[in-house]
Amino acid sequence: MKPLELVDYAKSLDCIHCGLCLRTCPTYQLTGAEPSSPRGRIYLMRAVAEGELAATDPQYREEMDFCLACRHCESVCPAGVRFGEMIETARAGLEKVQPRGIVARTARRIGFGTILRSRFWLSLMATSMRIGQRSGIARLMGKLGRPLVEMPEVPPKSERAPLPAHSPAVGPRKGEVAMLEGCAMRELYGRVNRATVEVLTHIGYDTRVPTKHVCCGALHAHNGEIEGARELARSTIEHFEREGSGPIIVNSAGCGAHMRAYGHLLAEDVAWRERAGRFAARVRDFSEFVAPELPADKKGSLDKDLGVLAYDDPCHLCHGQQIRSQPRTLLERSGAARVDLPDSESCCGSAGIYSLLRPDDSKAVFAKKAAAFRACGAETLVTANPGCHMQWESGLRREGVRARVLHVAEVIAAALRKSRAR
Repeated sequence: MKPLELVDYAKSLDCIHCGLCLRTCPTYQLTGAEPSSPRGRIYLMRAVAEGELAATDPQYREEMDFCLACRHCESVCPAGVRFGEMIETARAGLEKVQPRGIVARTARRIGFGTILRSRFWLSLMATSMRIGQRSGIARLMGKLGRPLVEMPEVPPKSERAPLPAHSPAVGPRKGEVAMLEGCAMRELYGRVNRATVEVLTHIGYDTRVPTKHVCCGALHAHNGEIEGARELARSTIEHFEREGSGPIIVNSAGCGAHMRAYGHLLAEDVAWRERAGRFAARVRDFSEFVAPELPADKKGSLDKDLGVLAYDDPCHLCHGQQIRSQPRTLLERSGAARVDLPDSESCCGSAGIYSLLRPDDSKAVFAKKAAAFRACGAETLVTANPGCHMQWESGLRREGVRARVLHVAEVIAAALRKSRAR
């Protein structure tokens, strides 16, 4: 392939080299090395495009893989550089010109090509993980340094049941929404999905779920599997178009940010780009949709139940979707006490499957978050993304910190239940 086809050269020219991104970049903070910063990575991409650096150079691969794609740099960039799109393009280019080893290629083929496309295989993998955890195999693997021990406790099969295809509004009906059930969310945090439906129906919305849909393609796009991401985007659009034209509610920050970018992802596809744009305009994060809809007088008092809460901003919610105030508004209405988490917009180190692929780097990034949580005095950590949820659960357990980790939807559902019981 031509060098210019391996990166988004036009976007790289937007960088004005000011360096404001350096202080926000988690990998630069770990190493202090310029190539490990957004600005440094843009230099490398530009060097590839201009033929000054071979895309097969090991350092180039290392720096593109080292990046968490947290997009914190986008929030502080005065030039509006779209780094998230650039890193996805660069990683996709690398997969074409710098093949991985046979083991990595096989693992990616199984993971991206089979497991994430099939509800059967996702469920089978979750069941296998649960057996490993309950039998003690996971602890043994932990002693051998394997990542399985870092996974959250997989719930029983009954807790991983699919959502109903249709859940009617409770009380006066305001309208209808569709909801993304997700791949990892259903298998690991089905309770979050149920809490989401509970809140949506409580505020007056019939909630429809395309039960045969599996994956939106976010993990594919973030890891260089761009064609797979496009295939899954088209499938996602088709599934949700069958559920009407109302808002699409997403309780996973990474999925929401990706689905909102379908217009960009399918921009070169003449047959799909308009449909992708219409679809993307329908996507709403859970807190973004519910905050204006939840009456201020619908409060519970959760102080004794949850203790003091601290909210951590998922990167793809605050940086990818610019949603910051709405989750906090909802938590204030829950009746629970809340404190601010220091540096809450910094990355926790999850970054999709980054914590599995680069566990040492992921743990190093999380160490600062754990210290911040200890310092703020909270007893419950609240997030809005399954990857972050997993990272906080495993990280706090590893650090010896006893605390609950909940999704915003779980907190609001609990508050509404308590309010109804009074």
